[in-house]
Amino acid sequence: MKKLLLVFILAANFVLGQMPDISNVWLNNSKPYAGVIGSKAKELKLKITISEQNKKNDQEYFVSGYSLVDANYAKFEGKITISKYKDAKKKGTVFGEYEWAEENKGKHSGVFKGKFIYTFRWNKKTEQVEGQYIEFVGDWKSYDGSLDFKTNLKNK
Repeated sequence: MKKLLLVFILAANFVLGQMPDISNVWLNNSKPYAGVIGSKAKELKLKITISEQNKKNDQEYFVSGYSLVDANYAKFEGKITISKYKDAKKKGTVFGEYEWAEENKGKHSGVFKGKFIYTFRWNKKTEQVEGQYIEFVGDWKSYDGSLDFKTNLKNK
């Protein structure tokens, strides 16, 4: 009987301790993230078209989409990993890392890697998230290693 009770308590803690699925957050309401890349601050647009929570690690999301700089369009896929969550009464903040690999199409394709911050306000009356802000800050490095640029992307 004691073993059964212990198993039940452990199972309840596991279920209640799971991260909710926020995969729709990364889709940014079907809008692209806008930002800059490099020291000349070239316009960078990135759109996440697919976002799924990892079934084995609820802190990780698999994403795919495309990036656009000038006329360079590239599909990418990768992951977003949550490392920390802070909850205040009216405001929540999520921190983590991302890594997205573009399809290899030559010198102007590579890997985005960095950190993100996601902040939002919670409306108790409507039980809805309001005032979302997402920022991805990091680097983009070409596969051949010849190009390495700072990047900054934000939701609109």
